[in-house]
Amino acid sequence: MAGFGLTIESSSTIPPFEQLRVQVIDAVRAGSLAAGARLPTVRALAGQLGLAVNTVARAYRELEGDGVIETRGRLGSFIAASGDITHQQAQSAAITYADRIRQLGVSADEALGLARDALYR
Repeated sequence: MAGFGLTIESSSTIPPFEQLRVQVIDAVRAGSLAAGARLPTVRALAGQLGLAVNTVARAYRELEGDGVIETRGRLGSFIAASGDITHQQAQSAAITYADRIRQLGVSADEALGLARDALYR
């Protein structure tokens, strides 16, 4: 896992657990971490990155909650077979948004502008 370039920026305003979570998701999307890939233990990764064990544990819990990783008891944590479920969830949210926009009679151009504004605020 360290081979795909995990780095934690201590000066960032983004909490370390969130930096880790996003980097794992990005690695899954890029194919650097394939479905079934075993992740380091929480303790090992915390040591590699100079983080508290609880910080890595939180990132792993959130990744598991998002369906990106799965924990198999003593066997450890692995990239889930579904891989990047966040993309599936984002697509579902987009479909829900598009359906609601149609119901409201908002034009596609205006809807895209509203979504862009919401993403960049």
